[in-house]
Amino acid sequence: MRPGKKVVVVGVVDSRPDRFYVALSCGRGTSREPPPDVALEVCVRFRDRQVLRRACLSGSWGDVDRAVPFFPFIRDQPFKIEIHCEQSRFRMFVDGQQLFDFCHRVTSLSAIDTLWIKGSITITKLA
Repeated sequence: MRPGKKVVVVGVVDSRPDRFYVALSCGRGTSREPPPDVALEVCVRFRDRQVLRRACLSGSWGDVDRAVPFFPFIRDQPFKIEIHCEQSRFRMFVDGQQLFDFCHRVTSLSAIDTLWIKGSITITKLA
């Protein structure tokens, strides 16, 4: 990862969604343990219509950012997430509208090499 790059996730929300996660990490970790550095973890929770963001440095999770101007995900509907890497932050867009900025906590952007997705969605395209 480096400034100017972006990750695109296109998919469809499940018909009975609970939550889903999208994360950018430094390495894969294991099925039981996440990698020690997660540059950005986004958790979308449908029950309370939250989009939570946090980072993990050396195995320690930081504070959660919660504020978003709107909740863009609808059950059974397609979506397009774009995560843009800028010099000092990630900027996330959903269906072309900016949802949030997240300042970099992981300082070595080149170490970010893994995209991790889990939860109540079906992925149709990654770029």
